[in-house]
Amino acid sequence: MGKFIYLDNAATTQTSERVIRAMLPYYARSYGNPSSIYDFGEKNKNSILKSREIIANAIHAKSDEIYYTSGGSESDNWALNIVANKNKLEKRHIITSRIEHHAILNTCKFLEKQNVEVTYLNVDENGIINLEQLKNSIKPYTKMISVMFANNEIGTVEPIKEIGKLAREKNIIFHTDAVQAFGHIPIDVEECNIDMLSASAHKLNGPKGVGFLYIRNNIEVLPLIYGGGQEKGKRAGTENVPGIVGFGEATKIAIEKLEQRSKKEMKLRDYLTKRILYEIPFTRLNGSNKARLPNNVNISFQFIEGDNLLVMLDTAGVCASVGSACSSGSKIPSHVLTAIGLPDEIAYGTLRMTLSDQNTFEELDYVVDTLKKQVKELREKNNRYEEIFGKY
Repeated sequence: MGKFIYLDNAATTQTSERVIRAMLPYYARSYGNPSSIYDFGEKNKNSILKSREIIANAIHAKSDEIYYTSGGSESDNWALNIVANKNKLEKRHIITSRIEHHAILNTCKFLEKQNVEVTYLNVDENGIINLEQLKNSIKPYTKMISVMFANNEIGTVEPIKEIGKLAREKNIIFHTDAVQAFGHIPIDVEECNIDMLSASAHKLNGPKGVGFLYIRNNIEVLPLIYGGGQEKGKRAGTENVPGIVGFGEATKIAIEKLEQRSKKEMKLRDYLTKRILYEIPFTRLNGSNKARLPNNVNISFQFIEGDNLLVMLDTAGVCASVGSACSSGSKIPSHVLTAIGLPDEIAYGTLRMTLSDQNTFEELDYVVDTLKKQVKELREKNNRYEEIFGKY
């Protein structure tokens, strides 16, 4: 087998062996329906409750405030629609940011067609919202502020505690898309005054197809799916027991190892970043240096196309991305990079590398050495680069 180095953990992560072992019995032996009244099904109901408790404890919430979903996109959609579909005859206003995941942005675009007013906050060159602009954007009929905990492309962590404080003072529901943050950095919904929070299992070595939406108990929850009594009657349908059990186990592992894992990932991240910036000219790091996810490296290489670099890396056994996995294949510059002020020419040459604690410094040395050769090769084919700078 050839070289294989995985640096796309923001897109998805490898399901851990421990999680798989925890899930397997629920496919073959413990397959009972949790809604059944006999013991065979009741045991699975208890397993669901146990995972719910693990997840709730991870964010300092109550167990009955956790609602299972199919993943982050569904959770984001549900959160926005809970607010937008309540009191439709009243004026409704939502505040979000220009760098949200498309699960938020596209839902907001849809809601605008339903006469919901939406304000899109600008961000600075590091991708951080302006708290003063947020404060000034609030209207008497503002129903929700939805700002992501950490950006999926550039890794910037937003001032969540300050946003939550302002939202609570103004009696506005505060939702945060924490898909990239949950299990990777500490989250306390009480301390940060978070009313709703979205997360997904496959971003922290859990299975795909399962997530949750945290909803504070004092918020009226409108059903997402009508049917049976699952999820307190708010999201009907037989539960994905293996997925939920796997999510609970993945959360347990993530919280147990969070500090240790974060420290290692930050060392790897900083090593990779410094080598690239020092050894490859005309490069820049996107996102905040300080308020940043432990595993995120997002770098723009001027005078190249990121898609071409991605293909070359793939042939060398390296998996990375040019941005969000949900927008791969798009010829439009990343909305995140545009929002932080990057011109299209530079934005097109951007590479996102997201690490895990399973990566090694030796792997990163190989990646940098490969990048140096490939970037040089691509630039030599770029007439504009040759014209301005010549060969380096």
